[in-house]
Amino acid sequence: MKIAVMGTGAMGGYVGARLAQAGGDVTFIARGPHLAAIRENGLKVTSPMGDLHINPAQATDNPGDVGPVDMVLLGVKLYDVETAVRDLLPMLGPETGVVSLQNGVDTPAIISEIAGPGHNVPGVALINGEIAAPGVIQHNAMNGVTLGEPNGGDSERMAAFRALGERAVLDVVVSPDIVLELWRKFLLLTPMAGLSTLTRLPLGIFRQAPATWRLAEEAMAEVVAVAQAEGVVLADADLQQSLSFAKQTMPETWRGSLVEDLEAGKRLEVEWLHGAICRLGEKHGIDTPFHRVVLGALMPHALGA
Repeated sequence: MKIAVMGTGAMGGYVGARLAQAGGDVTFIARGPHLAAIRENGLKVTSPMGDLHINPAQATDNPGDVGPVDMVLLGVKLYDVETAVRDLLPMLGPETGVVSLQNGVDTPAIISEIAGPGHNVPGVALINGEIAAPGVIQHNAMNGVTLGEPNGGDSERMAAFRALGERAVLDVVVSPDIVLELWRKFLLLTPMAGLSTLTRLPLGIFRQAPATWRLAEEAMAEVVAVAQAEGVVLADADLQQSLSFAKQTMPETWRGSLVEDLEAGKRLEVEWLHGAICRLGEKHGIDTPFHRVVLGALMPHALGA
C-alpha cells in the first residue's frame, strides 16, 4: 500500500513509521530541520510499544514529487489544513483516500470541498507524543487509529489499511459511523485541552481538584448539546464514558498540545477547537460559557509569540 504522510509531526510521523515498518510504501512530507534529519539519518521513534528506526526513509517537502498514492495521512495542524489539502492534490489518484487525523470536526468538510467528497476519509487518532528532536519522535501513550468511509460502508481502501495497520502494531478500527467517532474524540479532547491550558498543569493534578473537575463535566455537556443540535447522536453515556476515560485511563502526565504550543509561543488551534463549539453554539442558540472563556482567554495568543 502506497501512503504519504502530509505533515510528519508527532502523530503523523508515528503512524507513518509504524506503517513503514509493517511493509507500507510510505513517503514522509516534512520541512526544515526535521526533513533534513530524516533524509540524513532516517526517522527514529521511541515508544513503549517498541522503538523503531526507518532508515533510509523516503522524505520530501514537495508533494508533487511523490505521485499518486493509495492513502494520504493528513497530520498538519488545523490552521494549515486548507493549504495542505491544496498542496496534496498532485498525490491523488481516482481512489485515493485523504485521512483527516486532526483534532476537531472541521477537516472532513474542507477535504470534500477542495479535493472532492470521494477522497474524504474521516479519521480519529488517539496517540500522545512529541517531536523530541529533528528526525526523532517520542511516542508516549495511546495507540489507536479509527477511520471510516463517510457513508459507513466498507471499501477496498479500508480493508487494505486495516490489514496493514494490524501488521503495524497499531490499534486500527474501521468504524461504520466515523462522524460519531469524530465527535466522541472532540468531546474528550476539547474540554481536557481547555483545562490543561487554563491550569498549565498535567492531567493527574487538575483532575484531583473537585472544582476543576466539575468544569470538565460542564464543558463536555456543552459539546454534547452542540453535537445533538448538529444531528450527531452523542448522549449522556458518551459524556460519562469520556469523563471516566480521562479520570482513570489517560496518563497522569498528559498535557494537551494546546498548552504546549502556547508555552512554546506557537500558533494555536483554539479557533478550531473551542471556537468551533462557540460558533456552532451561536448557530443553534446554545450557550457555551466554558468554551467561550477558553476562546476569549487564548485568542490574544492565537497567532503565536
